[in-house]
Amino acid sequence: MSRSLEFAKRFLEEAKTYLDKGDPVQASEKFYKASEEAVKALAAVRGLSEHEEASKRGRWTATLLFNAVERLSETVEPKIRDWWDHAWFLHVEGFHEARLTVNLVKARASYVESLVELASRMSAPNKK
Repeated sequence: MSRSLEFAKRFLEEAKTYLDKGDPVQASEKFYKASEEAVKALAAVRGLSEHEEASKRGRWTATLLFNAVERLSETVEPKIRDWWDHAWFLHVEGFHEARLTVNLVKARASYVESLVELASRMSAPNKK
């Protein structure tokens, strides 16, 4: 399992814990981080140029992430774009702006879970 996929799963579990504690701000950021790491894992598995560029730079940028999401949506699963949009909404409105309630964060959790699940399946030895 790649480091990115390990992080995605860990952040997903942390997000759920923060929801259980009633902390929508931290839950939002952990859900976003789970999505970010899932995108990185998918980009690595698919050998995207964005992954290569991030490796050369030593870091991912928002532009590289959004470009990877577009390419993955076109080549792997169209829903990736929607899943990512929900995660980005959590990042901005839930974390940076702290405008979301626990229920509003919970309403978007399944989209992040879908993205992490896809990354898990695509990273498995018998990819499907």
